[in-house]
Amino acid sequence: MSMFFERKLPIPQEVKERYPLSDELAKVVSTRAEEIKDIFTGKSDKLVLVIGPCSADNEDSVIDYISRLRTVQDKVSDKIFIIPRIYTNKPRTTGDGYKGMLHQPDPNAKPDMYKGIVAIRELHMRALKETGFSCADEMLYPENYRYLSDILAYVAIGARSVENQQHRLTSSGLDIPVGMKNPTSGDISVMMNSITAAQHKHTFIYRGWEVHSDGNPCAHAILRGYVNKHGQSLPNYHYEDLVHLAETYAKSGLENPGVIVDTNHANSGKKYLEQIRIAKEVLHSCRHDADIKKLVKGFMIESYIEDGAQKIGECVYGKSITDPCLGWEKTERLIYDIADLL
Repeated sequence: MSMFFERKLPIPQEVKERYPLSDELAKVVSTRAEEIKDIFTGKSDKLVLVIGPCSADNEDSVIDYISRLRTVQDKVSDKIFIIPRIYTNKPRTTGDGYKGMLHQPDPNAKPDMYKGIVAIRELHMRALKETGFSCADEMLYPENYRYLSDILAYVAIGARSVENQQHRLTSSGLDIPVGMKNPTSGDISVMMNSITAAQHKHTFIYRGWEVHSDGNPCAHAILRGYVNKHGQSLPNYHYEDLVHLAETYAKSGLENPGVIVDTNHANSGKKYLEQIRIAKEVLHSCRHDADIKKLVKGFMIESYIEDGAQKIGECVYGKSITDPCLGWEKTERLIYDIADLL
């Protein structure tokens, strides 16, 4: 057998007991959770911005970035609800490369899963304590969700995970909104099936337990573009795409129709500067169609302190070591522009 068992890792309950959330911070998480649910159920017309680095690779620079978001949030709080991205595990198309803080708290050191579990919990807790933000993470590994289940505000299911049964069933048992990305093929029916599964009740095995879920009424769509059979990136955020999604939702009978538009990935062809134009185009579509305006709940934007990306080991503070991101000055301007357009 070519699988070597290094050590038994602590269960989520043990980690939470060692690194507990105070009653005060738990109340902050709960209050924000209600505000976010109101947006996805249509009780609030604020726009959600799930925004931040492609991957959280350095605790200090991530907190620095999120602290800057705090200042901006206070100025646009009447129109925009910011959920910072702290993405601590990174899906890799080929399996190679940096897999995120969960695997490597230090990108220049060897993987250490226990240190990674502690590091991601401490990072999310520090963001909450210092900025008042409960944040978003990608649920790459469903069995690991409970290490952060008392802290998170939002969860995304990636394009490569959205067809997976365990991701869908686990999502049905979460108390926070879960965004389901369209698959890399662009097949909208796959995404809609995933949303349907997440909104329904299920019985399944989770972390060695037989569990029952009530269904997640705030499971929703994320459009992130797609790749055609020739490997070319193509967008799906245009007016016609949004009209089609609204019509598909109307026929589905699903609760709380909603979409978050991912402005990077295949929508931008990973040309990170295009995110500015894409966000503004979607808002233009919202102004021209009431159904689109009702459907679009917000944007997912990849942003950090410095423009672009760097290789591991280059050590430019606040610059992505995975996908290229929009730098802070452009990000700040974009958020204010979005607020002005609402």
